[in-house]
Amino acid sequence: MTEYLKESIRTVPNFPIEGVQFRDITSLLENPEAFNGCVLDSCFHVYNFNPDVVVGIESRGFIFGVPIAQKLRLPFIPARKPGKLPNETVGKEFDLEYGSTSVHIQKISPIKGKVVIVDDLIATGGTAMATADLIHEHFNIPKSDIMILAIIDLPDLGGSAKLLEQGYAVKTLMEFEDE
Repeated sequence: MTEYLKESIRTVPNFPIEGVQFRDITSLLENPEAFNGCVLDSCFHVYNFNPDVVVGIESRGFIFGVPIAQKLRLPFIPARKPGKLPNETVGKEFDLEYGSTSVHIQKISPIKGKVVIVDDLIATGGTAMATADLIHEHFNIPKSDIMILAIIDLPDLGGSAKLLEQGYAVKTLMEFEDE
């Protein structure tokens, strides 16, 4: 199934800047059979981890995280940019290539047990690392009980390796190398 899914990802050359090969998940979303296969394949990859909750990273992690949580009959928790959640939040800052930002989760969120963090892509791993560290630090979840699931991995950028080095489990459905 994974090769079929990989073929459903459109590559946009030189976006958002010259030299970048952008992996566009829109083409996957436009194909109901591929999208459903992606969700089912994701569920298969996390099922034996026996998660208790799914956390989706804004915004494309929501697209995949909600149906995964629904199929696994688990709560879905959004991890959002600053100022987007109505209740008191806990946050974690992280650096981007052009500045810094943070990710936030509501303090009242029912995060316990094993956690799967879902995003569309792992590049440098900054957003996933901040989300995993936030859950580890503020909700007292051991790193061994946190898995990051991404549809796409860009291993040449080193993000998945950094996450593994920090003790987090990582699952991806496909890789695009030499980016």
